[in-house]
Amino acid sequence: MNAKKHPGEPNFAGTISDTYQTSTPAWPDLPQGLGGANVITIVFDDMGFSHPSCFGSSIPTPNIDRLAQNGLRYTGFHTTALCSPSRASLLTGRNHHSVGMRGVSNWNTGFPNMRGGITPRAATMAEVLREQGYATLAAGKWHLAPMEECSAAGPHTNWPLQKGFDRFYGFLNGETDQFYPELTQDNQHILPPRTPEEGYHLTEDLIDQSTTWIRDLVSVRPDRPFFLYLAFGAQHAPHHAPDSYLAKWRGRFDEGWDVHRAQWFARQIEMGIVPPDTVLSPRNPGVRPWDELTVNEKLFACRLQEAFAAMLDHTDAQIGRLLQFLDERNLTDNTMIMLLSDNGASREGGPQGVMDEWSFFNAEWENVDDIVANRLDDIGTKNAHSNYPWGWSQVGNTPSRWYKSQTYGGGIRDSLVIQWPKGIQQPGGIRPQFCHITDLAPTVYDALGIATPLVVNGHEQMPMHGQSLAYTFGDTSRSTQRGPQYFEMMGHRAIWADGFKAVTFHDQGVPYDKDLWSLYKLDEDFSEMHDLSSTHPEKLQEMIALWWSEAERFGVLPLDDRGIEIFGTKSRPGSPHYGNTYTYYPPIAHIPSDACPMLSGRAWTLTVDVVIGDAPAEGVIYARGGHNIGHSFFIKDSVLHFYYNALGKHQRASAPISLTKGVHQLSARFDREGDTGTIVLLVNGKEVGSVHIPKIMRILGSMGMDLGCDRLSPVAPDYVAPFTFNGSITKAHFEIRSKPTKADVDAILRAEAAKE
Repeated sequence: MNAKKHPGEPNFAGTISDTYQTSTPAWPDLPQGLGGANVITIVFDDMGFSHPSCFGSSIPTPNIDRLAQNGLRYTGFHTTALCSPSRASLLTGRNHHSVGMRGVSNWNTGFPNMRGGITPRAATMAEVLREQGYATLAAGKWHLAPMEECSAAGPHTNWPLQKGFDRFYGFLNGETDQFYPELTQDNQHILPPRTPEEGYHLTEDLIDQSTTWIRDLVSVRPDRPFFLYLAFGAQHAPHHAPDSYLAKWRGRFDEGWDVHRAQWFARQIEMGIVPPDTVLSPRNPGVRPWDELTVNEKLFACRLQEAFAAMLDHTDAQIGRLLQFLDERNLTDNTMIMLLSDNGASREGGPQGVMDEWSFFNAEWENVDDIVANRLDDIGTKNAHSNYPWGWSQVGNTPSRWYKSQTYGGGIRDSLVIQWPKGIQQPGGIRPQFCHITDLAPTVYDALGIATPLVVNGHEQMPMHGQSLAYTFGDTSRSTQRGPQYFEMMGHRAIWADGFKAVTFHDQGVPYDKDLWSLYKLDEDFSEMHDLSSTHPEKLQEMIALWWSEAERFGVLPLDDRGIEIFGTKSRPGSPHYGNTYTYYPPIAHIPSDACPMLSGRAWTLTVDVVIGDAPAEGVIYARGGHNIGHSFFIKDSVLHFYYNALGKHQRASAPISLTKGVHQLSARFDREGDTGTIVLLVNGKEVGSVHIPKIMRILGSMGMDLGCDRLSPVAPDYVAPFTFNGSITKAHFEIRSKPTKADVDAILRAEAAKE
């Protein structure tokens, strides 16, 4: 009898006959990676080069230090200067422009270098390792999908599970409240498992989820290795930490940023983190000498730095929990751990720091004296959304100049630690070789003996752009084993090649051929303080020409320093914002901010069709934002309210109502009048109340929208979340009745920049 073929397995290795007695079974080959080493990448957000204590800081990070003692510290490690691009390069091993992530994933300019998602021609480590039999796990910040696609409606093409991860638990946006996070589990938005009053903090939750996944895996399939991508919200604003950690750091920075920066620099020299002839860069423009600050400015700045330190201290402790878990299950020796930051320390706190970063975006300037008098103890708690000032940020970037998003050392030189017991021959060492975040995926593949696939999921793959760092695991004297590396971020540019670095700071709108370039011998000038452009003009021109060549090679072009123009143009086709109306049919899932109606200071009308039952109507109808800024449209004690939460300044339109059982229509209308406006309440088409809004909030924070409840941080103090509406909502309709002004769009730009 002739052997049969099977349509699902045309290459079946056994034989198929009429019965199993006359057939021969066979099973596919097992994945080659079974029994191999585990991989963990721990990614910090906005942590400067010197912030870990093993890189010079006075903030003890004993668990990061433990990884360094058992592994290697890399002092020549560089990133892309922003979070989404760095994460895209980390996961793919390719340059960020090449994979479609020129800037943050909130942007899509219509060009291939800025799509907001990673091209399928650059597979992630999760996609590659899963084919080798790995369990692939992602916990924490994602920010690698266009945010307007991150509602429950999707499309989910660029969500973690569609990019190779078996499990995801974290947040999709660039930042989130650490006490009230907008959580996503796998492909579904969920609520945090506890409240802040019950002791909840996101960082602890991420470790709980990660260890639960690993425990389940090794209990049932100990032969399956895992890849854990653990991306903390720390150290991005808001800087949140438990009260005990905040109390621990009281008064620890009272000497000011000038003193602490000098101390950290001295520690770096002593530890060998920087060469002994390194020159400490001067204060960045806008950073005042500490002694020139007023008493209250010092109190405010110190409390903001204390919150940052408390958050780092707390995060390090959670890393300790993970390391202890690995030790207890004998997983440490068979696990490669890479710990890094995605860019330099943040500049979004401005020259004096902010109690609430959204005050800056709304041009609602904070009064430091009022904060010190009334709200100083809120900093670091669930009642604040703070970011520290430039002076403390530059301390975190010691000894370099400038900050995140810029291509000088302060933006792109970051701390990297690799622990790999099976591969690192002399742990505890320092590696000064130039390296880049694109090198990490090739390092993992090299260490695991995995060949880079040519085709993944049917997509032909572009070549790897990074180079393996495995050569640094042994011989300490080997020179850098990689070719040139370009940098570009919003027009700021740089290139490294053979020990030299050329760099330029770009002012928006200035022709690129007018940019002034500097030249540094980076191998001999760690902090980029000795400009060689006048003494080596030929070398500088050679480097500039090389930058243009690499830019064309890796898809950097067209150069784009736009900001306001991007957000002022009509939304792209397929976006939820491609029009002026939004209609929802509750109950629906929480909607993230970038997919919410684009109110942005415009005139708008919200009309909600409700059905009232036997009980008097009560609860939240619409809520957007959180405790610090936002809207809440709700009924309580037979009074209809629209609460306009404006960074501590609150306006409320209220009207007593008596709704009979049955169908009703409730509306809120915002009429704009210059930089002010009026909220008008309507019941069944009749105006019943109003309130003047003296200051428009153009940006409503990073927290999204709920209909029928207020799930997370409550916008209004009148109720306890979620204060669910006890009727039913059949339809909620937003109509945008005006276009944004230039000032509105400018505010949107600044807010988007904060999500980096």
